[in-house]
Amino acid sequence: MFIDTAKIKIKAGDGGNGSVSFHREKYVAAGGPDGGDGGRGGNIVFAVDTNLSTLMDFRYKRKYCAPNGEDGRACRCNGKSAQDLVIRVPRGTIVRDAETNLVIADISGDEPVVVARGGRGGWGNTHFATPTRQIPKFAKPGGKGEEMDVRLELKLIADVGLIGFPNVGKSTIISVISAAKPKIANYHFTTLSPVLGVVSVGPEASFVAADIPGLIEGAADGVGLGHDFLRHVDRCRLLLHVVDVSGCEGRDPKDDFEKINTELENFSAELAERPQIVLGNKCDIASPEQVDEFRSFIEEKGLVFLPVSAATRQGLEALPGIVYERLQKLPPVTVYEPEYVRPDPAQEDPRAFEITRADDGAYEIDAPWLESILEGSDVSDYESLQYFQRQLHESGIIEKLVEMGVQEDDTIRIGEFEFDYVF
Repeated sequence: MFIDTAKIKIKAGDGGNGSVSFHREKYVAAGGPDGGDGGRGGNIVFAVDTNLSTLMDFRYKRKYCAPNGEDGRACRCNGKSAQDLVIRVPRGTIVRDAETNLVIADISGDEPVVVARGGRGGWGNTHFATPTRQIPKFAKPGGKGEEMDVRLELKLIADVGLIGFPNVGKSTIISVISAAKPKIANYHFTTLSPVLGVVSVGPEASFVAADIPGLIEGAADGVGLGHDFLRHVDRCRLLLHVVDVSGCEGRDPKDDFEKINTELENFSAELAERPQIVLGNKCDIASPEQVDEFRSFIEEKGLVFLPVSAATRQGLEALPGIVYERLQKLPPVTVYEPEYVRPDPAQEDPRAFEITRADDGAYEIDAPWLESILEGSDVSDYESLQYFQRQLHESGIIEKLVEMGVQEDDTIRIGEFEFDYVF
């Protein structure tokens, strides 16, 4: 499996602010408040585009922002809700939280998926009029749109993965059996990302092979390409284990074979059981005794051994047919379900809060919903301040402060706003 990735920042639109307005009309006395509500901010929506096959576009544009909702206006005119920003991606794209690496969405179906929700529109001062508060001079601001860094992953599944130590000939082999043209050179780690090639077996028979980056000892612990290598291998149905049977670089082919399989087992026990065909490459410069000794070693383990030479193409003409026949007997690749389900905002407590004691002795209240109310409150206005104080009592914040031992003149901090507690 080849994983194409891109990291982007997405920002849903903020909701429009509610309006503070009072009706003014000739011959209409005391028209009262008539501020309209703000519009909803635009969502960030991901949708499948069948014309796309890579995430290349996201390497040039890294930030996507949905428009904000319009502010409310006078005469009870509500602001216009913003349109959603639709980001089109190839089918099969996975959206992960860049910080936690948890799956947020799997963009595989035909229905668009909302990944970041726009903020709700604020309330105009019309909503705050009561028989005793007839001229409210405050409104509710719009909610903030969700903002996050996400990583996009496009999973292209390869049927066959070529594994082995660096410089054993994997790139040359895939260039011979398919149309792929990877960079080939006589030094280690020429392949830094997987290269996919379609291998044709007949008029209507083919399979996808991936030249996987070279593996070194300790990869299961993150050494070298580490887990990046092993994640690519994880979904291949069949592994072609390429070994330099000639030992021309002073390496022992048996030791190389064991070390690669040890790394696979350390990463995943299931991966270590994946079917393998062992290719003894560079047999053209190996002695018959070397080839026969390694063949016996492999066949004792119950595996198929094929002597090949990428340089002279020895044994490579028959290789696609052998691999295709083996693939027909293997089960389809495992489908992994997203391991993360976004919490439903409807099930969350809309008035949750947390109170902690700061090092300076102040009581810090963490309540995003309360900060939103505070932003829309005019603390110099008596009625507006009364409304804010009522929210503190009704939500249980004052009661909790008393339980924690708050004293008169203690500092209460909500975001960047501070005030002294008064009985």
